[in-house]
Amino acid sequence: MLLAWIRVVIFVIFLITGLVFMALAVFGVNRYRRALVRMHSAALGDTLGILFVMMSLMVLRGLSMDTLKLALVIAFFWIASPVSGHMISRLEAMTNDDLGELTVIHKDDIEKEERKSIDKGEKGR
Repeated sequence: MLLAWIRVVIFVIFLITGLVFMALAVFGVNRYRRALVRMHSAALGDTLGILFVMMSLMVLRGLSMDTLKLALVIAFFWIASPVSGHMISRLEAMTNDDLGELTVIHKDDIEKEERKSIDKGEKGR
């Protein structure tokens, strides 16, 4: 009897944690203006929210084939969600003119800047 109550308490804790992550993701998606920041908020709510909700269901069901199926659903979401989020963010970066230019720093540029700073230091002496 005590074990059943412990399972219910763990179930409730995991379920509430998952719902909190999903609710925070909703607020994050509606609060931020930029699409990439919105996607970050949605991805965290998606992965962590689904993880905790599915884990709560796994605790409630106990050790059974349903638990295995829920574990496979978690694995699928954890594989598919980052890939789809990355593809959408790349599309956003390529098509959104308001996103601004992305700065790419090459090793040659760093070496040139270091040489310039050394040359300026020697001229000042």
